[in-house]
Amino acid sequence: MNILSDFSLIRGIFSVLTKFFFTKAMFIMLLSTQLSGQDAIEIVRMADEKWTGEESSESHMTMTIIRPTWERTVEFRNWSKGRDRSLTVITAPARERGQAFLMRDNDMWNWMPGIERMVKLPPAMMSDGWMGSDYTNDDILRESSIVTDYTHDITGTEQINGYECWIIELVPHEDAPVVWGKIVLRISQKEYMMLKSEYFDEDNYLIKTEVASEIRIMDGREIPTRIEVIPADKNNQKTVIELNKIEFNRPVEDIFFSQQNMRRVAEQY
Repeated sequence: MNILSDFSLIRGIFSVLTKFFFTKAMFIMLLSTQLSGQDAIEIVRMADEKWTGEESSESHMTMTIIRPTWERTVEFRNWSKGRDRSLTVITAPARERGQAFLMRDNDMWNWMPGIERMVKLPPAMMSDGWMGSDYTNDDILRESSIVTDYTHDITGTEQINGYECWIIELVPHEDAPVVWGKIVLRISQKEYMMLKSEYFDEDNYLIKTEVASEIRIMDGREIPTRIEVIPADKNNQKTVIELNKIEFNRPVEDIFFSQQNMRRVAEQY
């Protein structure tokens, strides 16, 4: 009788402990999942701000468009403030100098000095190649935000050129004004640099890959200064962006990003 009582007591204790540890394990798993999701968003936000600045940035870049039978180079300056203000002006070659692109909130314009005409770009043109390159209008003018327009999930890790990176998958919200069906980022774990980005269409086909390299210190930040955009289905074709100079968080008023000022800035070049 005592043996049976002891056995029943032990079995009862074992049952309680099993339920306790199972419940605790489930709680830890759910908490880890929630923290992982929050971490993914924070990682992407920090990587995005590493390039754009927390408030604003001003940069000078050179873009080389490489095709099987020809190449051409375009130089431009870009100013941005937050995620809804951007102004880009072409500075070379001469035949395209002074052409400007303005993004403000959800509206976008293109100033063409040759014909002295300003054109509002429709949303359908955001996926078009900017200046004939493998970059889209959305890439350059940053209409969509990889922070706010997508959900984020850490799916693994990978080493790229000696940097340990998180692999983070971005899936757009249903109502987000984006051109991609999915984006997969590789972000370095210590420096928060985007070293590789893969862009997929709505049918999950890879469209292009961006590879960042030539890490340097610019305006006090360790960032990639060379980005290669490689289309998935086109041989011997890519676009290379080289960052010549960048300054972060310089004061800039909202009025700077206006149609009138876009023309004034464009005329300086």
